[in-house]
Amino acid sequence: MRPEILVTLRHYDRATLVGDLFAGISVAMVALPLSLAIAIASGADPATGLVTAIVAGALISALGGSRVQIGGPTGAFIVVVYGVIAEHGYDGLVTATFLAGLILLVAGYLGAGKLIRLVPEPVINGFTLGIAVIIATSQFKDLLGLNATEVPAEFLAKLGALWAARDSLNPWAVAIGLGAMVLITALRRLFPRFPGLIVAVGLASAVVALAGLPVDTLQAQFGALPRTLPAPSLPRLSIADIAELLPAAFVIAFLAGIESLLSAMVADRMIQGRHRPRAELIAQGAANLGSAFFGGLPATGAIARTATNVRAGGRTPVAGLVHAVTILLVMLAAAPLAGYLAMPALAGLLILTAWNMSEPHRWAGYVRDRRSDQVLLLLTLVLTVLTDLTLAIGVGVGLGLALRLLRHDVADAQWDSPDR
Repeated sequence: MRPEILVTLRHYDRATLVGDLFAGISVAMVALPLSLAIAIASGADPATGLVTAIVAGALISALGGSRVQIGGPTGAFIVVVYGVIAEHGYDGLVTATFLAGLILLVAGYLGAGKLIRLVPEPVINGFTLGIAVIIATSQFKDLLGLNATEVPAEFLAKLGALWAARDSLNPWAVAIGLGAMVLITALRRLFPRFPGLIVAVGLASAVVALAGLPVDTLQAQFGALPRTLPAPSLPRLSIADIAELLPAAFVIAFLAGIESLLSAMVADRMIQGRHRPRAELIAQGAANLGSAFFGGLPATGAIARTATNVRAGGRTPVAGLVHAVTILLVMLAAAPLAGYLAMPALAGLLILTAWNMSEPHRWAGYVRDRRSDQVLLLLTLVLTVLTDLTLAIGVGVGLGLALRLLRHDVADAQWDSPDR
């Protein structure tokens, strides 16, 4: 359960420090707009995304079992976080995040990281696709500039509300959103090591500000971002609250554990390393406890930011600490500038994130899978989109394990984590 940072610091040198500094700053430039966008899509205040990236990101790097894992808020949590806030308020989410942290600490202590092999891969793929669909549709209002005051969380009702507001479509918002998406895609292909997310969103927002376009901005919708971290405080922990929020806490813990371990496994392949599952789960638990203390969102290891870290030259957890400190410095020094970020540009960023989560390069492989796996994937996807994540995971895992018991010769899944 020893943190990886204690191992890597034994042979730390100046060249490694330079690589970690550059990588940490690069990842911070990617994490900044993404953290804001994820918080907004989750129904939370934008500042909570930055708080999560700072506090949870630092704890995951300081205590984790992976050399290059970068943690923070991720797209996988948007659906469950939005639902918890809608039903229990933001204080309820903080309590659920705190409870999830405790669950992850216990899971790490008991060595539950090995149980990831029992989760059927079609279930992971199905709810990942479902989450991607929900994230993308949740961004249509801002991307299209629609004047819809209330958009329901339920999928079919949401589509109906968006369709009813179609006459309010804002061509300027569409142009800014699509322009940001094109620029993000082009920069990723032409300069993969360059922090293109912040550049693309920043340029699109600058066009809105300088040209005075009638497009919503972050400040117009949410007011100015705070320039300091909130004071830490204990969440509400009455017996009634715990009983009511425990199911949501288990879902958050499940997602955080699964995504962090998958991300760590993918990172291992990128650096030819090996992570410590126990330390990684314990770090996720501590990170969610810390995030809850500061009023942040649930957090986990993020493969998109972890991959950016590796490609930029990060090789030890110091890069993750630099990433967290950089976001903190930006928050302290340049929070007012974030108010100019255009909402359609952030919406376009999240739609691209959802597209990457869906892993389109793997769709052809799903068609070639055995029929039972295809049914399991589609069932999990449909339940995720039309009902809720708890039911989708429960039914998917239950049926998947039953299928594995019927197949005595099934090999362990070869995991690949989507870009989140």
